[in-house]
Amino acid sequence: MLELLRQILSWFADPAHWTGGDGLLARLAEHLEYSALSTFAAALIALPIGLAIGHTGRGAFLAVNATGFGRALPTIGVVTLVFLVSGLSLWPVYIALVVLAVPAIVTNTYAGMAAVPPELRDAARGMGMTGWQRLWQVEVPVAAPLILTGIRLAAIQVIATATMAAYVSFGGFGRYLFDGLAQRDLPQVLAGATSVAVLAIATDLLLAALQRALTPRGLRDTRKEAHA
Repeated sequence: MLELLRQILSWFADPAHWTGGDGLLARLAEHLEYSALSTFAAALIALPIGLAIGHTGRGAFLAVNATGFGRALPTIGVVTLVFLVSGLSLWPVYIALVVLAVPAIVTNTYAGMAAVPPELRDAARGMGMTGWQRLWQVEVPVAAPLILTGIRLAAIQVIATATMAAYVSFGGFGRYLFDGLAQRDLPQVLAGATSVAVLAIATDLLLAALQRALTPRGLRDTRKEAHA
């Protein structure tokens, strides 16, 4: 075990593994590109759905079951299917990652909206707020922590799964996994897996800090008192 750890550290310490088209910096840029674009696209699709369902209370059963179906789809199967239709391109990767990310965002957005106390909705309605005003001035701020949790979960899932871009001959940290397995280079495989894990942890910490910053202070204080 110690010898394997030494080999992994030696792999990372080799300057040749950091530069060039196959270097860690280039692979990091590719992995971030796949992950960020997919998560952003998933949020554009999922947030309006979750907000609409939570605000109106309609379509919850259909949405929850649809997102459950999305979770059950095998990601590699989606990649292969789209690959057969579209040919060699990044579309299969992006579509599969978006399908993977949408359920977490829809579910958490709906859950956050459903958790808004009814008395808050009634008070906003009694103040003469329109439906649009109630949504953005009352419901979304209260639901924001769960909504952001859904985006965090989706982003981490996407980062962990974006390795499959190498499955259709593209880049990212998955290149080290597939190439290392093909070459029977275990240190390279473990270095690739470590890179993915570190990126996922760093992303989670960054989004957690952003979540705390965007959560209204009064809501944070209420949550702290509830946990005390």
